[in-house]
Amino acid sequence: MKRIITIGREFGAGGGELGRRLAEELGIEYYDRDIILHTAEASAHLTPEQVRRWDERVPREFGFTQSLFNFYDRPLSEELWNAQVRAIRQLAEKQSCVIVGRNADYILRAFDHRLRVFIHADRNWRLRRMHTLMPDTPMEQLEADMNAADRARHSYCTKHTGQIYGDSRNYDLTLCTSSLGIEKAMELLRIAARDL
Repeated sequence: MKRIITIGREFGAGGGELGRRLAEELGIEYYDRDIILHTAEASAHLTPEQVRRWDERVPREFGFTQSLFNFYDRPLSEELWNAQVRAIRQLAEKQSCVIVGRNADYILRAFDHRLRVFIHADRNWRLRRMHTLMPDTPMEQLEADMNAADRARHSYCTKHTGQIYGDSRNYDLTLCTSSLGIEKAMELLRIAARDL
């Protein structure tokens, strides 16, 4: 049976890590940044380069190659939003997968055999975790990046879905990694996904 797991997350709460690990354990596809190419393929008018301009970006120090969150700072055309919706639906129709971010929880809300998850954590815990992952980045910069990401994700979600980002009523499961820790959150996520 096909399983679709969507993971929304706060910056620094560990949602990406949990999603990658879950996909690997379940032996299913994992999508995050690679949705860019699928979005371009779903549109007759957009190229991967055009879509990349709006992509959610993270610091080079985090191990990725682009700057932080330009995706949210630029106006997202209806063409791009609609292409992203089509791409995410096509991926979910085709195979079992874990999709992190991109409002996939909203886009796939009518799908059967899906689990919509939100990963959140205490603000100070997220800052400490990010500092551990990026020790050369000053805490003030990490805090500014986290504030910008949180504001941008809220705004993006509201604009395109009419929902409040992180509202537990929009998810099947919410996990607080600052209370549970990454390993316990992973265990609970694994159980919930297994029982889909």
